[in-house]
Amino acid sequence: MSAREQILGRVRAAVGAGRSAAETDRLAARLDEHPRHLVPERGQLDPSARRALFVDMAVEAAATVARVADGAEVPDALTTYLSEQNLPARVVMAPDPKLDAIPWDQAPLLEIRRDKAEGDDAVGVAAAFTAIAETGTLLLVSGAASPTTINFLPETHVVILDADEIVGPYEDAWDRVRAAFGDAPPRTLNLITGPSRSADIEQTLQMGAHGPRRLHIILIDGAAED
Repeated sequence: MSAREQILGRVRAAVGAGRSAAETDRLAARLDEHPRHLVPERGQLDPSARRALFVDMAVEAAATVARVADGAEVPDALTTYLSEQNLPARVVMAPDPKLDAIPWDQAPLLEIRRDKAEGDDAVGVAAAFTAIAETGTLLLVSGAASPTTINFLPETHVVILDADEIVGPYEDAWDRVRAAFGDAPPRTLNLITGPSRSADIEQTLQMGAHGPRRLHIILIDGAAED
């Protein structure tokens, strides 16, 4: 037995010392049940109110949001945003099956590379796994179809979000993760609220301090006219 194994063995023994079988069973049951804390009223809204709250909170966090009726409107919404921001019509996009149903051929001038992001990519496009209305937060998971580099390397981060994926509180978001991945969760879960920023230097707000300076969300919700 190595020194490391001996140390870990002592730690395990100390942690379990004096704990009865009943106490161990209670701890195991608590972990299995995923008990919830008190959820505020803002996290207990109907779907329409959840969408509205998510948009409000995302905008308050300095993100921008475009609401479209369906996936067919996404290519035009993306190219319009790139034009308004004077950005190149060239993006790196996650090879996510959730994005495959979008008719990207309707934007023939848009150059798309489906891969992980590199250091010289200006715009990255990804799909959210879910989103939390109470804070306007996006939750993205890592994986072969959703490389984390897209979330951090490009200065402009565009996230495609379906309204059905918006939940009220964080507890519901974790439930979705457990339901989708079980006991084998993704290596990384990225919680993103607005673009990157910092005020560490002389209390002056700097956008893009540790990641994208722009976060644009294209929300597919059939309520763009609301």
